[in-house]
Amino acid sequence: MTMTPVSTPVGEGLKAAFRTHPAGVAIITASTPEGPVGLTASSVASVAVDPAAIVFSVTRATGSAGAILGADTFVVHLIDDEHSDLAQSFAVSGSERFTPEQGWSALETGEPHLAAARAALRCRTLQTVAVGSSTVVIAEVLEVLTGPQGRPLVYLDRRFHALPHDPHH
Repeated sequence: MTMTPVSTPVGEGLKAAFRTHPAGVAIITASTPEGPVGLTASSVASVAVDPAAIVFSVTRATGSAGAILGADTFVVHLIDDEHSDLAQSFAVSGSERFTPEQGWSALETGEPHLAAARAALRCRTLQTVAVGSSTVVIAEVLEVLTGPQGRPLVYLDRRFHALPHDPHH
């Protein structure tokens, strides 16, 4: 039985509060027997350095999110402003994804990799927690791949924005 989310004043207030709280943007990818999958997330955060761990949430455990949750490993790409179109395409079902023109390749371990991302974190799930229609994922970081540093991309008020970046500060 699928539960339909119920709109509540507190839930609506929470959404409104986080609309004005900027969040970094990531594209999370995995390889599955059916092919590569990916999604855009603005909920990625660092949890610990020993063991190296991050946390993020996905809204449904179906489609791309379900495939990532079912994969042995996945890659969390922390992206810059130059990838805002890519982030948008990974936020919408049915968009063109994983084309060579977009800069995708595969790691030796098989996961889709965007070499131009500022950082790519190869991870495996340590724990998942269901919260309503969302799933919180706590993941161990197995490997950190660094890329070129551009203007950081944030999600604010339902849109992507670039932040200024001076590599000398």
